[in-house]
Amino acid sequence: MLSEQAYQAIDRETAKYPPDQKQSTVMAALAIAQEEHGWVSPDLIREVALYLGMPPIRVQEVASFYTMYQTQPVGRFTLTICTNLPCALQGSTAAAEHLKQTLGVDFHETTADGLFTLLEGECMGACGDAPVVIANDRHMCCRMTPERIDALIAELKESA
Repeated sequence: MLSEQAYQAIDRETAKYPPDQKQSTVMAALAIAQEEHGWVSPDLIREVALYLGMPPIRVQEVASFYTMYQTQPVGRFTLTICTNLPCALQGSTAAAEHLKQTLGVDFHETTADGLFTLLEGECMGACGDAPVVIANDRHMCCRMTPERIDALIAELKESA
């Protein structure tokens, strides 16, 4: 299910830990699997567990606890906006509404074309730069005005 490159990446992460601590790689392995497949399905969770010598429930617990892992199918691009109080006081509520209106979806929904999934996030540690949107769990976008949101969406669509 995972590519040879994914297994090699997991092996590189595993090499950072003592041989008897292979399970310490679980978060990195889930991230690698998600990057390759877009989300971590039950089959991928079982495969990661088998590869790391862990019970599948332990891997499922990690995948379902941390919000950076998608345990349901998502669009090609995820946009996660922080809606905690400090960000809300700096405009994230309005930015979230703009995202919903522009994309035509609510939180935890995917656009009809399968390109975007809109997610509501918890604190991203950048309250002073709010509103904050994280694109694809990797790229933090700060001070997101409606114009900057529109530019980000256009840029992502162009790259699709």
